[in-house]
Amino acid sequence: MSAVPTPTGAGEFPLLAEASDPKALRALPAARLPELVGEIRAFVIEKVAASGGHLGPNLGVVELTVALHRVFASPHDTVLFDIGHQAYVHKILTGRAGAFGGLRRAGGLSGYPSRAESEHDVIENSHASTVLSYADGLAHARRLSGEPDRAVVAVIGDGALTGGMAWEALNNIGTAPRHPLIVVLNDNGRSYAPTTGAVATHLDALKRGTGPEERRNLFTDLGFAYLGPVDGHDTPGLEAVLHTARALDRPVVVHVMTVKGKGYGPAERDDADHLHAVGTIDPSTGRPAPTASPAPLSWTDLFGRELLHLAEERQDLIALTASMLRPTGLHSTATRFPGRVLDVGIAEQHAVTCAAGLATGGYHPVVAIYATFLNRAFDQVLMDVALHRLPVTFVLDRAGITGPDGPSHHGMWDLSLLTMVPGLRIAAPRDTKRLGMLLREAVAGQGPTVLRLPKGAPGSDTEAVARIDGIDILRRSPHRPLDVIVVAVGPMAHACLEAAALLEDDGIGVTVADPGWVHPVNPALAALAARHRLVATVEDGVRTGGIGAAVTQALQDAQVRTPVTVLGLPPAFIPHDTRTSLLGQAGLDGPGIARSIRTHLKRLTSVAPPAGAYAAGSPSTGRTP
Repeated sequence: MSAVPTPTGAGEFPLLAEASDPKALRALPAARLPELVGEIRAFVIEKVAASGGHLGPNLGVVELTVALHRVFASPHDTVLFDIGHQAYVHKILTGRAGAFGGLRRAGGLSGYPSRAESEHDVIENSHASTVLSYADGLAHARRLSGEPDRAVVAVIGDGALTGGMAWEALNNIGTAPRHPLIVVLNDNGRSYAPTTGAVATHLDALKRGTGPEERRNLFTDLGFAYLGPVDGHDTPGLEAVLHTARALDRPVVVHVMTVKGKGYGPAERDDADHLHAVGTIDPSTGRPAPTASPAPLSWTDLFGRELLHLAEERQDLIALTASMLRPTGLHSTATRFPGRVLDVGIAEQHAVTCAAGLATGGYHPVVAIYATFLNRAFDQVLMDVALHRLPVTFVLDRAGITGPDGPSHHGMWDLSLLTMVPGLRIAAPRDTKRLGMLLREAVAGQGPTVLRLPKGAPGSDTEAVARIDGIDILRRSPHRPLDVIVVAVGPMAHACLEAAALLEDDGIGVTVADPGWVHPVNPALAALAARHRLVATVEDGVRTGGIGAAVTQALQDAQVRTPVTVLGLPPAFIPHDTRTSLLGQAGLDGPGIARSIRTHLKRLTSVAPPAGAYAAGSPSTGRTP
C-alpha cells in the first residue's frame, strides 16, 4: 500500500512549473518522471481536498496521462477522454495548474474537459461510452483531410466499455480503413463500483493470461491489434507500448491496468468508492473536512431508506441502476436483497428495456438513474415502457440544477422530454414526507411513473393548509383579491412560499399550490386558476415544453383564459456553480419569483380583463382556496 503523500503549498511543485505544457513535458529527462508523478499526485490531493471533485479516477491515471502527452504531441495529435472526470492530470499538464484554486467554482476551472479552457480539450463529453464514436468520426475526418500524421487517441475505462454505444463504435472502427487510432483501455476494474458483466470477465481473463503480447481475443476478432495488458503505473513501459501502437498505423487497443486512487492510501482502500468524487476533505485522512454539524441526509439517502421499506413489504419490487448503485441510493436494498437489485453497467438503454421485460413478467421495476442520464434512454421509455403501458417507476436523482458538475450534469431536460410521453405520470415531492407518499403511490400504479428528486438535502416538511381535489394548498392570502396562484413543482415550493410572503407585503393576494403529481395536469388546477388574475408556474427544469407549458395547454383546453407565466430555467447550457447561486441567477429564488410575478401583474393592470376571465369554471368540490 502506498503511503499518503504530504500535500504541499502551491509554490512547492517545481517540476510542475517546469513541465507546464506538453512540449516541456516531452523535453523532461525520463529520470525525473518519478519525481514529477509524485508532485502531480500531491497537487491533485491538495487541490481536490480543498474544492471537492473527482479524486480516485485522477490519481489512477497520473502515469498514463504523463505517458500519453510524452508520446503524442497534443494538440497536433488528439487525446480524447471518455466521461472526462479523469482529465485533471491532463489539465495540469496542458498549462492549467495555476487555475486549480477555482476548480468547479463559478468562473473557475471545469471539472470536465472544456473547449473554452484550452486547445487541448477537443470534446466536452462527460456522459460515458461516447469517446470511441468521437474518435471514429475524427479519424475519418483526418483521413479525408489528408492528415495521416495526426493520431487520434481515445482513453476509455472498463466501466464505460459496458455501454452499448462503445460497442457500436468498436464494430465500426475495427473494419474500416484508418490512420493511427489508438484505444487506450484504462482497466481499473471499476466505474463507481466494481465493473460487472461478461466484458469484465473477459478483461480479467486477459489480465491473467500468458503468451505473446498480441493474441486472439474479443478485440482482435473485431479487427483491432491488441497490446497488453501493461502496467498503467510504469511510465517507461507505457511510453514504449504507446510508441509501438502508433507505429502500427491501424486501429489498436492498448490494455492498461491501473489502480483507482493510486498512491493515496485512503482512496486505494476505498472499496465502496467513497473517494471517487468528494466534497472538501481532510487530505491526511480522506475523511470529510470538519464541520460545525454533521451533513443532513440527502434526497438520495431518504429515497434509499423508503425503497428498502417498500422492498421489505413487496416481493415483486425489483430495482435497477446503470453502474450507479450507491449514488442513486440502492446500496442498502442491494445489501438486504442482493437478488432483487440489478446493476447493468453503464447501459441506460438496456436498463430501461430490461425493466420493461421485468414488468412484462409480473414484477414492478424501479429504475434509479440520474435525470441527466435518462436522456440517453428516451426512446426506450417511450416505445418499450410507455407504449406497452407497463408499471415501471423511474426515480430520477439529481433532477434540476445540480451545481459544480456543470452543463452535462444538470438534470434540467427531463420534464420537457417526459411530458411528451403518453400515459406517463410524473411526481415531484416538495419534502421528505411527500417523497415517501409519492413513491408508494408510484409503485402502486398500473402504468409508468416518474419520481423526480433534486440534489442535496430537503428542507423542512411543509404541511398543506387545505387540499382540493388532490392539490395541496400551501398558502392562501386571507381577505384579499385572488391575484395570483403559484403552482410549485416539487422542492421549488419553498422558494414559492418565500415569494408569496414578499408579494403579500405588497398587498398582492397569493395562493401557493403543489399538485404533487405534476403531470398530467390535474383538471382541478384549471378551476383554481379561473379564480385568479394570473397563474405562475415554477419549475427547476427547462421552461420550454415543461410543466408550465403543460399547464398553459391544460387551461386552454378547459377554456380558462387566465394568463400563465412560466418560470423555469432558460433553454441554455448552464455553467457550473452552486445550486443556490444558479437558481438565483435564473430568477428561481423567492425574490426572483416575486419580482417576475409583480412584473406580470403590472402588465395585466394596463389591459382590461376579458369577460369571465376569473370565472370560467369552478372547483369540482365547490370550494375556493
